Amino acid sequence: MLQDKDRIFTNLYGTQGPDLKSAMARGDWDRTRDLIGKGRDWIVTQVKDSGLRGRGGAGFPTGMKWSFMPKANPDGRPSYLVVNADESEPGTCKDREILRHDPHKLVEGCLLAGVGMGARAGYIYIRGEFYNEASAIQRAIEEAYEAGLIGNNACGSGYDFDLYLHRGAGAYICGEETALLESLEGRKGQPRLKPPFPAACGLYGCPTTINNVETISVVPTILRRGATWFAGFGRPKNSGTKLFCISGHVNKPCNVEESMSIPLKELIEKHAGGVRGGWDNLLGIIPGGSSVPVLPKSICDEVLMDFDALREVRSGLGTAAVIVMDKSTDIVKAIARLSKFYMHESCGQCTPCREGTGWMWRVMTRLVEGRAELEEIDILEDVTRQIEGHTICALGDAAAWPIQGLLRHFRPEVERRIRDYKARGAGAAIAAE
Repeated sequence: MLQDKDRIFTNLYGTQGPDLKSAMARGDWDRTRDLIGKGRDWIVTQVKDSGLRGRGGAGFPTGMKWSFMPKANPDGRPSYLVVNADESEPGTCKDREILRHDPHKLVEGCLLAGVGMGARAGYIYIRGEFYNEASAIQRAIEEAYEAGLIGNNACGSGYDFDLYLHRGAGAYICGEETALLESLEGRKGQPRLKPPFPAACGLYGCPTTINNVETISVVPTILRRGATWFAGFGRPKNSGTKLFCISGHVNKPCNVEESMSIPLKELIEKHAGGVRGGWDNLLGIIPGGSSVPVLPKSICDEVLMDFDALREVRSGLGTAAVIVMDKSTDIVKAIARLSKFYMHESCGQCTPCREGTGWMWRVMTRLVEGRAELEEIDILEDVTRQIEGHTICALGDAAAWPIQGLLRHFRPEVERRIRDYKARGAGAAIAAE
């Protein structure tokens, strides 16, 4: 269990103020000028050595991502940092707590990340519905400017760095990094083909790195306390602390910072008061936000909460949004509801996603009642495979994976509904005779 002295987000629950003075009392903006003075290469090396992987879902090594940024642009193009604060994944509510209660961690992280990748400006793209969060981060940016912490000669270091807040309009697809860039430039939020990758041609055609709020916010603490300290938590290649969002059928839903690789059962029982009705009442858990496959209780008993352990059981850590479902859950209806969400949020650019998400939702709607043939289960599984991996961005995968998880672990329940529906139909026919 993570000790309080090792927690990065010490104001996660808003018990103190989000203002600059309170943030500095918690240790933010401490020796920032000295960290900048250590130079770009040192910052990137520290982030690499810490083992930090992206906290927005993909889990790509952060230091490696930063190292893709060009050292110099001969044509004079600037480099940009873009922070993805478009937290839209159902079940996920970690970034909004950072934005609301600990915004200076993000502002300081933007400055240090900007130095690490040679960016002179940063943009925070925030979800449109996050009104209070946007107000808090805007105040933090203004305070940092007034104190000389960002802007010209940031922290007295000689490095110039500007930071801007941009409000989106609430589209899930804009959480995908290239769709976010399109929206930021004033166009419809639709993913771009890659290559070129953003590090070569991103915002306004310039080298750009896009990172999640939590990823950027932990950087100052890593640089202050050392890469070895951060790498000491969790397992190799799955290191550090992590914010987990626990919701659903638990006694105390919560956001909590814990060590990576903590057992899922321990996470729920220690921090969320356990499953409603006891652990034996558990039906299944979605471990990383709505886009990753559900896991049955038999796997949840032992699985660790990190990227590799969850991949081995054919699910994923994603955003670490733990959605707990007890035995009162209609699991087929729950997954059908997620299918409707992804159908609604598809941008419509790719045919497999545009057509396939609607088709899957319509089939799932019938499966909830059992109005289907047994053969349609295999057809549905086949369609998810045709969508997965065949779209420009990962929304097609996100729509397919929940259904794959349902059919992998709860297929008997789907088949039972079909048989029961046929039996009711046959019974009604006999009664009519």
